[in-house]
Amino acid sequence: MEDRQEAQALPIPVPVVFPETEPFWTNARKGKLLLPFCTHCAKPVWYPKAFCTACGSFELDWREASGFGEIYSFTEVMKGEGAYRETPGYILALIDLDEGVRMLSNLVDYSRETLRIGQRVKVVFHNSSDDTALPRFTPA
Repeated sequence: MEDRQEAQALPIPVPVVFPETEPFWTNARKGKLLLPFCTHCAKPVWYPKAFCTACGSFELDWREASGFGEIYSFTEVMKGEGAYRETPGYILALIDLDEGVRMLSNLVDYSRETLRIGQRVKVVFHNSSDDTALPRFTPA
């Protein structure tokens, strides 16, 4: 099996966009990683919701994230589902963003030999022809 997962080998499924997630997906198409933050307690909210999970406030403000974090955990998926059915051997990871939230995403353009928990990563965006963009992560 190949040592590197190239970004172009992964599918880009079309996300289901809800009012609470629309700013995230709109800005992803512009190459920006935005997160909602509570204007009352200042905590980030992930995944996007209509209210703060820390204090219950409905006052949220979208801010651009740094795009950096570290790998909390990862697994190699050998038999994917849906759009990933024909893409064996890709890495799915939990990324702890510097802003304090944990995001599930793919790792791309990495070397399996050096991949490790705690490794610093940065966001990259992969666009499809239908105006969809997904945030994925690569070693920083």
